[in-house]
Amino acid sequence: MNLASDLMNWALIAAFAAIGVAQIMAMIRLIIGPDTGDRILALDTMVVNAIGLIVLLGIAHGTGIYFEASLIIAMLGFVSTVSYARFVLRGDIIE
Repeated sequence: MNLASDLMNWALIAAFAAIGVAQIMAMIRLIIGPDTGDRILALDTMVVNAIGLIVLLGIAHGTGIYFEASLIIAMLGFVSTVSYARFVLRGDIIE
C-alpha cells in the first residue's frame, strides 16, 4: 500500500467516527430536547448525518449507487422535516 491509500483509509475512519459522534449527539438532543422545535431540528440533523454516512460508505466501497440512495433520502428527509414542522405549527399538513 502506498501513502495516499493509507491517508484515505485514515481519513475515512476519522470521518466515520466524527459523523457517528454527531449522530449520537443528535439522538441525545432528540430524546432530551426541551422543546418540540429542538426535536424537529434533531431529526433533521440525524437525516443529514445518515446521508453523510451513506456517502462515506459509497466512498469506502467505491460504488456510485450509494450516492443515488443518499439523494433519495435527502429528498425524503426534507419533505418529512417540512411536513412535521408544519404539523406542529399549524396542526394540519395539507391546507
